[in-house]
Amino acid sequence: MSRLLFLVALLSQLHGLLCTVTTGGDQKVFEGQSLTIPCYYNPEYTPNVKYWCQGSIKDFCSTLARTDKSEYAPDSKAKISIADDPTQLMFTVTMRELKEKDSGWYWCGVEIGGIWSKDRTASLYISVIQGISVANNEVRGEEGGSVTVQFLYSEKHRESEKRWCRSGHLDSCKVTTNGTFSSESLLISDDKKDTVTVTMRQLEMRDAGWYLCGAGEHQESVNVLVTPRPTTATYEKTTQQHLSKVKTQYSNSIIWLSVLFACAALVCLLVAGVITWIKFMKICNHRMLDETATELTVCLRKSGNWKTLLSSS
Repeated sequence: MSRLLFLVALLSQLHGLLCTVTTGGDQKVFEGQSLTIPCYYNPEYTPNVKYWCQGSIKDFCSTLARTDKSEYAPDSKAKISIADDPTQLMFTVTMRELKEKDSGWYWCGVEIGGIWSKDRTASLYISVIQGISVANNEVRGEEGGSVTVQFLYSEKHRESEKRWCRSGHLDSCKVTTNGTFSSESLLISDDKKDTVTVTMRQLEMRDAGWYLCGAGEHQESVNVLVTPRPTTATYEKTTQQHLSKVKTQYSNSIIWLSVLFACAALVCLLVAGVITWIKFMKICNHRMLDETATELTVCLRKSGNWKTLLSSS
């Protein structure tokens, strides 16, 4: 009996290895922002309840949301919501307005139930941090044009001044006032939520180099590349090449039109010749018939057989 129980337990564990729940890797997010986690499961788990729990050990984690509880539905105002999508074989968990204290281990879970079957789970670590990050550490613009840089910041820096500085020239820093800074060549806009947009306008070659975007004690580097505007010589060369190409195309068009006109004229001459020949043949046939009829009349008159001719007709 004990062997049978051991075999049943072993089979249930093997089934758990073959049919798993998976999720993405560990996550980092700024404080104050939201995060959505996807959890994937096998088809046989479609009808099962899905849940989200927090804790370093699965058996002792605290359940934060379940698919069988309406208060955690996506349209609710709860800080954490959960939504199951059986057609995609996945459920998603959304955590809003994250705080540093929310950092820790979390588990995607599919409830199995029963004495011998454990829930199917997958874990990940979420780090909620303070600071800023740049979407793109290198941007490129043309002389006379503009470039745009965006950087995100954590909740701690919502009310902080945002700055844009030339690296190595701290006295060049431009700082926001009431969320904005504007000049002829620079615009800084803070949405007062989590994003700052910096736009450098009317770029000059001397504007190329490294810059620092910052909020509070945090800062990130951005490399601005400026490409030269096309010179007059380059423009003239491009224009000449374009004109030469147009002239070539025009010449080719004239040649083809000449060939087409010549062919059309030849066809017209052939048609006119055929029509003239047909008319000539008709005239000849009429003349031959008229001459034959005249000769026949003359012969009949000479023979004096008018009556015979009338009676036979």
